[in-house]
Amino acid sequence: MLDSEQSIALTQSQLANEGKNLEDLLQYLRERISATLIGTSQWQRILSCARGLPIEMGAQPFGFEIPLNVPDPVADFGASLSSGTQSARAFEAQSRDETINPLARTVGRLSKAMQVEASMLRRVVGRKMMFEFDVSSPSFRMGTFSGVFLRPNEQPIFGNEDHTDLVRSITEALVACVGWDTNEQEMRNVERAYLAQPGDTRMDSFGVFPERNRSIRLAIMGFKKRQEVRTYLENAGWPGNISAVESVISRFQQRTSVERTGLNIDVLESGLGPTLGLTLIVKQRYTKESRYWLDGLTDWEPFLQALTEENGLVSGKIQALRPWVTQPSILYGKSGQFVLLQGIHHIKLVMNAEAMQSAKAYLFLVLAVAPQTDTSNKSGRATAYRGNSSP
Repeated sequence: MLDSEQSIALTQSQLANEGKNLEDLLQYLRERISATLIGTSQWQRILSCARGLPIEMGAQPFGFEIPLNVPDPVADFGASLSSGTQSARAFEAQSRDETINPLARTVGRLSKAMQVEASMLRRVVGRKMMFEFDVSSPSFRMGTFSGVFLRPNEQPIFGNEDHTDLVRSITEALVACVGWDTNEQEMRNVERAYLAQPGDTRMDSFGVFPERNRSIRLAIMGFKKRQEVRTYLENAGWPGNISAVESVISRFQQRTSVERTGLNIDVLESGLGPTLGLTLIVKQRYTKESRYWLDGLTDWEPFLQALTEENGLVSGKIQALRPWVTQPSILYGKSGQFVLLQGIHHIKLVMNAEAMQSAKAYLFLVLAVAPQTDTSNKSGRATAYRGNSSP
């Protein structure tokens, strides 16, 4: 049985025979993506972004950010890689030239830190990094990126524990990888946001956006009750209307089952920003589970139905999300067969200081080499495949 790293390495090696860049793979997948979600002109912008990314990145999760409040079929793009893999080495080689594009430079800086076995980053985060590309922005250029994110996958950072050293170290690594200097007041605000967490929540990800106004994006997952959310936002110093946040959570809880709630906050030098992301979790996921990426075909249906009752969202887009969650399928390439997994990773409700203003669906795809038939197995069934690690 292959573990995650072995599967990624094997898949990347096979994908290298299928094309030169991620654009070649996306063109093959176009028929699977509804034009209601991503229109022709926007698809061309996504392809132009993917042209600058190695095809081997298809072995780790990539996908689309779909705004559900905007009638136009626009989307942004996201992809991930791990230091030391075939997909990362292409960037690492370029990064030795400091004049190269910002993406290669950032991958090179993070890879260097992650490949030190005894480093905090390797011990807590591992080797995984994720990137966001705002391809819908008129100013987007190939070789640039809009956001970079790290997740403490190897050592979870829970609330009500004294891990400010880890929080600080991850934040400093992110700030450094995009060429920013450490800001001590900003760092104290990050630590305050962490220390305000209740015990059963975890710091899910850290992000920075080098092309936007400076902030540190923190994702905190695992709130069980509305009162926990209120208390956290009060203690962390969020400047918005907390009653409006509770109202959104309450009406979704009345429509469907909500297991946990996650928050995305922006930490600034002056405190917390007014924008707040709400992620209502319909299925508790654990990133160490081998089947992390596999949803049941009906898991998302109750939440999608709940979204249709929300004012200001485009019903056609919500409808187009339903067939996105499918069983794993086989793709036939020049070099062999691949298993394609696709689904909805999460849906984020975006609050401004006073009310919900938008919703975004995050759709993922990831490929793996198809499992080989075990000739010693008389049933002829495929040997077990463990799948890729979490994003």
